[in-house]
Amino acid sequence: MPSQFTYMLILGVALEVCFLVCSIFRGALLRYFFLNLYVILSLFADLVRQYVLHYYGFTSPDYIFVYYYSDLLLTLSLFVAVISLASRVFEELHFARFVRWVAVLLLLGTAGFSYAVIAQSSQRLYTTFAYELSQNLYFVGLVITYILWGAVLKLRETRTRVVQMVLALGVYFSAYAGSYALINLGSKHEVVLVQYLGPILGCFLPVSWMLTILRHNEDSRLTPARLVAVPR
Repeated sequence: MPSQFTYMLILGVALEVCFLVCSIFRGALLRYFFLNLYVILSLFADLVRQYVLHYYGFTSPDYIFVYYYSDLLLTLSLFVAVISLASRVFEELHFARFVRWVAVLLLLGTAGFSYAVIAQSSQRLYTTFAYELSQNLYFVGLVITYILWGAVLKLRETRTRVVQMVLALGVYFSAYAGSYALINLGSKHEVVLVQYLGPILGCFLPVSWMLTILRHNEDSRLTPARLVAVPR
């Protein structure tokens, strides 16, 4: 196992702890509960992965099982976090309940589609389903995030924290969806992406959200249109 991989895991754990501490002291723990829940689950997933990795090795069936199912758990929690931000954006239009129902239907539809894709496979069905569902949820999350960003611009959402958290999710989902696409191109990419890109992306959200919470309070406002304005 490369030492860089261990260092990235340790760095990710440290950043997740820093984000949670900042979130508590800045009064954002309950206000952004599902974002904090994702980071807490990510912290525990990193610790469990490190434990299994130490005792069983990177290529062991035990680590593969733990990795893909912990990744599925994190994907589900991040999906819920995106929906929670969407509910905030649409709450003034009283569409929050509608957004949640649509999210449930999307989740069930994605799970059903993923199972149908791998139903004919007889080899490691449990890990294949976790991988397929995570991959599909990342693409669904990517689409939802871009739709949410369009809604932010259309509805002139000005809450700085909400806007920057949505932007961070857009970058994160885009990068992960791209990594899954690269893995599907050939198995030679899988080890590199899991070893290096995964931990790097795992550090991105805690850092971006921590900077957002530290630099801006809940009353901070901005104009999203300025972010896409092109100087003439």
